[in-house]
Amino acid sequence: MARTRGKKYRAAAEQIDKSKAYPVDEAVKLVQKLDTANFDDSIEAVIKLNVDTKQADQQLRGAVVLPNGTGKDQTVVVFAKGDKAKEAEAAGADVVGEDDLAQRIMDGWLDFDVAISTPDMMAQVGRLGRVLGPKGLMPNPKTGTVTMDVEKAVKDAKAGQVTYRTDRDGNIAVAIGKASFDADKLVENFKTVQDILVKNRPSTVKGTYIQNISVSSTFGPGVKVAPESF
Repeated sequence: MARTRGKKYRAAAEQIDKSKAYPVDEAVKLVQKLDTANFDDSIEAVIKLNVDTKQADQQLRGAVVLPNGTGKDQTVVVFAKGDKAKEAEAAGADVVGEDDLAQRIMDGWLDFDVAISTPDMMAQVGRLGRVLGPKGLMPNPKTGTVTMDVEKAVKDAKAGQVTYRTDRDGNIAVAIGKASFDADKLVENFKTVQDILVKNRPSTVKGTYIQNISVSSTFGPGVKVAPESF
């Protein structure tokens, strides 16, 4: 059954030339102009990559700190003990704990955005996989959230780090800021995401790597972006 779009959405979509791939700066400004939300909406970039996600070496996953942040205050929890727990607290972690933190999460508390763990705590954290995994909150070395350098991990999370991961069709969707951001700051964040994906291009990928790029607000229509404008 086809989804019925609202009147505001349809009116916004009519202002987009569907046959055109816009330069990135024009695309971002158009998305901001067409945003109809009555709150500070998130702006998201979606990049379609020419990867075969059935191949382990073509599954991209990682994290990158956006130079202008995400516009969202990140609540960060850290599984650590001893000196590393003190290090996490000093770096600005919101909650630091061991078994007590694990039990709190098992009891249903999930009011946080990022979970970080030292490697020695992963035995306890591993038991939370069925809770944290579906929420995308499970600490992982590939995203820098399983580490002994908890100070850096906490500061990166607080500074606007975002994670990315290819879905089964090779798409990566990443929030690049808020509709209230200056357009040039959104563009800079957008380019940072694009740059990290190019840098991490799998060596086994042949042909055109980036197949399609679009940008949209959470509730607005997507605008196609010309890859060469990066």
